[in-house]
Amino acid sequence: MAIPAFLPTTRAEMTARGWDQADIVFVTGDAYVDHPSFAMAILGRTLEAAGYRVAILSQPDWKSADPWRALGAPRLFCGVSAGNMDSMINHYTANRKRRNDDAYSPGGRIGLRPDRPTPVYAQRCREAFPGVPVVIGGIEASLRRIAHFDYWSDTVRPSMLVSSKADLLVYGMGEKPIVEIARRLDGGESVRDLRDMRGVCYLLGRKETLVDTPGETVALPSFEEVSADKNAFADMTRLHHHETNPLNARRLTQRHGDRLLVHNAPTLPMTQDEMDATFDRPFMRRPHPSYDANVPAHTMIKDSVTIMRGCFGGCTFCSITMHEGRTIQSRSEESVLNEVEQIASDDDFKGTISDLGGPTANMYQMRCTRPDVEAKCRRLSCIHPKVCPLLGTSHKPTIDLLRKARAIDGVKHVFVASGIRMDLANLDKEYVAEIAKHHTGGHLKIAPEHTSDDVLDLMKKPSKASCDEFAESFNAASQEVGKEQYLVPYFIASHPGSSVDDMIDLAVFLKQRGYKPRQVQDFIPAPMDIATTMYYTGLDPIRMKPVDTAKKLKDRKTQRALMQFFKPENYFAVRKALLDRGRKDLIGKGRLALIPEKPPKEALDARRQAANEPTYYHAEDAGTKRTVGYRPGRKGHRRRGR
Repeated sequence: MAIPAFLPTTRAEMTARGWDQADIVFVTGDAYVDHPSFAMAILGRTLEAAGYRVAILSQPDWKSADPWRALGAPRLFCGVSAGNMDSMINHYTANRKRRNDDAYSPGGRIGLRPDRPTPVYAQRCREAFPGVPVVIGGIEASLRRIAHFDYWSDTVRPSMLVSSKADLLVYGMGEKPIVEIARRLDGGESVRDLRDMRGVCYLLGRKETLVDTPGETVALPSFEEVSADKNAFADMTRLHHHETNPLNARRLTQRHGDRLLVHNAPTLPMTQDEMDATFDRPFMRRPHPSYDANVPAHTMIKDSVTIMRGCFGGCTFCSITMHEGRTIQSRSEESVLNEVEQIASDDDFKGTISDLGGPTANMYQMRCTRPDVEAKCRRLSCIHPKVCPLLGTSHKPTIDLLRKARAIDGVKHVFVASGIRMDLANLDKEYVAEIAKHHTGGHLKIAPEHTSDDVLDLMKKPSKASCDEFAESFNAASQEVGKEQYLVPYFIASHPGSSVDDMIDLAVFLKQRGYKPRQVQDFIPAPMDIATTMYYTGLDPIRMKPVDTAKKLKDRKTQRALMQFFKPENYFAVRKALLDRGRKDLIGKGRLALIPEKPPKEALDARRQAANEPTYYHAEDAGTKRTVGYRPGRKGHRRRGR
């Protein structure tokens, strides 16, 4: 029988490869898509290249351990991840309503993974394979590696190590740690011997003491302290974020009751050769053939190419820097172009590379020009409040790469769909002209996020003037080449510091420029973000200054309605906000009027319909209901009573 090209997902596929046992079983909450944009595919192929047998247990039925047992116990360890996206953000909107689809599941079906799958999957691993080490990782575990605020239950929760009882938690990108774990376990070391690794967290036993290691250790406020005191929570956030540069980060500890959490320094950034090796693996670039429907996330990114990782922007509402790091890790030009050629050679390719980018499209090959300074720097952003003079900001490598990519046979278009950091782009008008002339499909997405400079400062985003400068350059470049092209701006409603007055000013800005955003992003407090600490504590943890935040559902709805003032169903909410803030001048027929004096018929119909609808209650499984503890092999009184 021919050996399957996909990593095995069943016992039959393992047998087809001649395996009696896998070395590592990866459990993931996503559908298995063998594409370099999916974490399990990257980690599986990386381990495969290192000589290990890897099986994928994708979206298992977690209600029993039978799907785990079907694959058999792995020889070395179980690796557990909730998937490419945080499960709670994947499952719920900013208003805690259940989403109707899941982009990482076949056909977009929901219900194929539980809320917070990591501890659930880890428990099943221990139940199915007693004694086999369990290692958790991925974005969900990475952002919950220490005590954190959980928006969906409105509580402070302990490290996910506590709920999962895993042996190790790998935070950040996992290629280097996962291979080290496999090699050391394979060499006869125990999982406890791995506690000296970079990029891992672990819990000491109740009677264990911390082993002295070279370098300083920083003690964070305990879980009990940050749960009871918001100032302590803000202190924890500040201390933690200043220990994220892998070149100078110190070991952290945090007491959780009678257990001590140990947080080792981050994994060192990947070199260009390591990045190339990661993306040059023999990916099939499509979902596993067992699925009966497309996986929406794959449909969206199948013809995209990742050119780099990391982001030195340090936006306070973004989790990228806390997971991928602030150091830009770029692939070589040769590696990227080889992938473009591979895509172009596919019979199904339609001629368009949908995106050539990364977390930020125009940070490719940008690094600090002074390695000696970089090794000491604890700055949270290289470009806020202004661009560091030591940062290399040349766009030439990006321009050269784009030009060579669009010259490849079979490629008609190469678009840039990743976010462009406008303050960096403003430093290179040639880059802006190149994007306008060759890499925009009529609309270019940008993310100014707000128009209030005070809010933008809290976000660590460039000023409104920076956005205006970019818009002027892009429009001029588009006109010069005779193209009618438009910018599509993305804004955030209800971000900490954003008031109703700020949102009214934003609405006026949108009216002046003719923008009518159809999609609006509501601020979601993701675990461990600085902006999340602002939301929870009411403090900017870096400056320890008060920050007002819209927390009530009605206040958040008002901010959202102001951003979409042109929708009839928002008429009455917008009118009330304007009158409450003394802005009657924006009602009527004036040039900047946001709404007419009299409500349109559609607004009256929408209000009448809303009045007749039943009151909405949040789903019980949105993390707001206390869950019953579960330990494999033990029957507590609460389980027996269910």
